Amino acid sequence: MKTIQPEIELANLLTPLDWGVFLFILLLTYLCVLWGNQLKTKQDNKGDYTNWLEILLMGRRLTLPLFTATLVATWYGGIFGVTEIAFNQGIFNFVTQGFFWYVSYIIFALWMVDKIEPFKALTLPDLITKMFGPKSGFLSSIFNFFNVLPIAYIISIGLLLQMLLPVPFWLSMAIGLILILAYSIFGGFRAVVYSDIVQFVVMCSAVALIIIFSMSTFGGIGFLKTKLPDSYFTLTGTNSWASTLVWGFIALSTLVDPNFYQRCFAAKNTQTAKKGILCSTVIWILFDLCTTFGAMYAKAVIPDASSANAYLTYGVQILPPGLRGFLLAGIVATILSTMDSYLFLAGSTLSFDMLPKRFRQNTKLYKWGIIFSGLFTWLLALTFDGKIKTVWKTLGSYSAACLLLPVCLGHLFPGKIKDKQFVFASVLGIIGTSYWRNTDHQGFFANVDDLYAGIFCTLFGLIFYHIFSPNDAKS
Repeated sequence: MKTIQPEIELANLLTPLDWGVFLFILLLTYLCVLWGNQLKTKQDNKGDYTNWLEILLMGRRLTLPLFTATLVATWYGGIFGVTEIAFNQGIFNFVTQGFFWYVSYIIFALWMVDKIEPFKALTLPDLITKMFGPKSGFLSSIFNFFNVLPIAYIISIGLLLQMLLPVPFWLSMAIGLILILAYSIFGGFRAVVYSDIVQFVVMCSAVALIIIFSMSTFGGIGFLKTKLPDSYFTLTGTNSWASTLVWGFIALSTLVDPNFYQRCFAAKNTQTAKKGILCSTVIWILFDLCTTFGAMYAKAVIPDASSANAYLTYGVQILPPGLRGFLLAGIVATILSTMDSYLFLAGSTLSFDMLPKRFRQNTKLYKWGIIFSGLFTWLLALTFDGKIKTVWKTLGSYSAACLLLPVCLGHLFPGKIKDKQFVFASVLGIIGTSYWRNTDHQGFFANVDDLYAGIFCTLFGLIFYHIFSPNDAKS
């Protein structure tokens, strides 16, 4: 049976063939960006709306194959995060990072797509402005900006490059950032979409290869059950149902996720968006099964490996030369495909949603927005000290607690929530989430997550404002 080591020198394990495959796929990604820009329809310069429509949404010409490829690729940048959870908890990862999210995707496809289409918005804050008012739109743009900063993903690329290069963590993250900026500041949303085509194919193929070689080498589920604790095959792992269900609420933040909205806004029509999300969900299920069981194989074979990079350590050893480079490219593609989308969204949020409208005439500002967002992300990533799960939990909690309820209620009861009411409730949600996160609680309240506290405060704010400001809230 093949010997797998818990610790390796990754650079020493890769052959010239691996490096050749890896560099070829990286080059192919850049060529696809150039190809996409060559296909770009020349826009007439009569007005900033036309220019922004092309930059932000590719002129609303996203077809079903492109929609599916870019949505799938964008959504899975935190591969080191999910595989670390699976390595430590098993099936719990599939429940919290998979099943809960599938429910949210289906809700978005079957309910949300039809709700947002009539607004003809360009961004999520633009949509919220049209639904509630300018103050709500500006506040949501602040949430949007911090929610799409790719902190977890720059940490991921930093961890990977640190295994390849003898450099400190801060420098490995900086190198990864430069790789992204080299193409994401050119071509707008189109550059993101066409780079996602290559990244989609490579990332899905790479995780499938690990499962195929694992099963052929060690066997199927029976092997895992003999090597792993029973908790690895339960829905909650070693966690309580209360802490498990927190991830269900975080998954509902998909309903206010700017990446989903951007792709739906860019789709040719609502049917393309609906079918694209449902097709993507099927692919995500298969992808999650591969990463979850791949990490469980890693735990079964090399239980003493570092959980942060055990999946990669295991994967490059289970695969033969050549395919190791393909796997490495697949993991890089998984991370980069999310980083470029998030950086683009952060940059466009700064330049389109947060700056005064008079600056929108200069569409080139989004490039400076991307550069600033990248540098800011790098600085914030240093403060999280490589803890990807903490990043997701922190940013996801604020987004779900403060935006989810007002937006969903706004769709259910059009015109009932007014501008100031939205702002009041969301700010109360920020205060509640922050207070609960930074204070100690005893007894029953010790098990109440800050996300629940934030949602309660937001709901209280909506009701309180409605009751005590009837003229403003009901007009």
